[in-house]
Amino acid sequence: MERDLIYWIHDELQYRGADSSRHIIRFKSKREYLNCLNLISQLKPSLDALPFLQPLPSIQGFSCFLRSASELSSYSDTVSIEEDRKQAVIHAASSSSTRSRSQAKFRVDEQFIPWGVRQIKAPTAWARSTGHKIKIAVIDTGVDYMHPDLQRNVAGGVNVIYRHLLPRDDNGHGTHISGTIAASSQRKGIVGVAPNASLYAVKAFDHNGTAFISDIIFGIEWCIRNRIDIINMSFGMKNSSKALEDTIRKAYEAGVIIVASSGNDGRSGRIDYPAKFPYTIAVGATTKNRKVARFSNRGKTIDIYAPGDKIYSCWLNGKYHELSGTSMATSHVSGVIAMMMAVRGKMSTRTVKDLLKKSSSAIQSKRSTSLDTGEINALQAVRTAMS
Repeated sequence: MERDLIYWIHDELQYRGADSSRHIIRFKSKREYLNCLNLISQLKPSLDALPFLQPLPSIQGFSCFLRSASELSSYSDTVSIEEDRKQAVIHAASSSSTRSRSQAKFRVDEQFIPWGVRQIKAPTAWARSTGHKIKIAVIDTGVDYMHPDLQRNVAGGVNVIYRHLLPRDDNGHGTHISGTIAASSQRKGIVGVAPNASLYAVKAFDHNGTAFISDIIFGIEWCIRNRIDIINMSFGMKNSSKALEDTIRKAYEAGVIIVASSGNDGRSGRIDYPAKFPYTIAVGATTKNRKVARFSNRGKTIDIYAPGDKIYSCWLNGKYHELSGTSMATSHVSGVIAMMMAVRGKMSTRTVKDLLKKSSSAIQSKRSTSLDTGEINALQAVRTAMS
């Protein structure tokens, strides 16, 4: 049966017309998956190394283009299938004035610590920890690793979309996230939350800020293989993906801390995936007044809040931009967790959640929503981690 299935996939790959769409095919047993790999290796010459079939070993599956997923119904005892949907990195503007400023260009002529980094008391905590050598992967649009504030800290990465190219950012979002996490300017520029952490650019999102689920999965697999400590996921989707959830669970079981944006819908009690998965740390956004940002999702499903409104950080070509969103809040949290790990070592996701909540600063919701946690406090978090 596996041989028939592979030949059927072969026909689909040979076709790949306008009426085909990308799907994730998963095998229900490791033996069947390995048998499939063996058959594929025999077909490689005729498939030109299978350019449109992406193996996803952590979930015993593949991503490929199909004309009709219903054709796989006869293989239901062997495989399961789901649509390989596109997802987007997320940032939001809470007002028209914020939207206009989010596109503004900034220049820094001296060393500058953004308000969010200061509000969470990261500079006060630097005497105890700067996140030294903690490996943080940013699954995003890549990183401008030539940016003067990021050059010292970008330690590696992978371009999931074009494997032969470096993971250079062609959108800006990933560079902005990376700047908040670990920018490390010398004389002029900005300083991020954990200025001695090691950044890894995992470019799964294209220049439009969109990525297939399978590309995100491949990026997570890369992180597991390369022993990444923390994964920053500043993206979200409204619908769950079993393939993505299972891959995130694999990373969780491998001891990777996964920090995810809760979403920018301003809703109470509902958050985006992957933040909704129990294996991640879900992050909401706050303002300079230590209130939940109007655009941020909120409620009991949020593990921690962090500054996310009008956040100033790195941008493409050595420049700077101001953006708002739970994406920006997530980057603050990733930096603080790196500071905690640098003084305490490996911790479980549950331990990290507990320590973050225990050490958080009180905040107010603009609505009558009760909050089970507060805004992240880097100084208290590091102190608590050391105790």
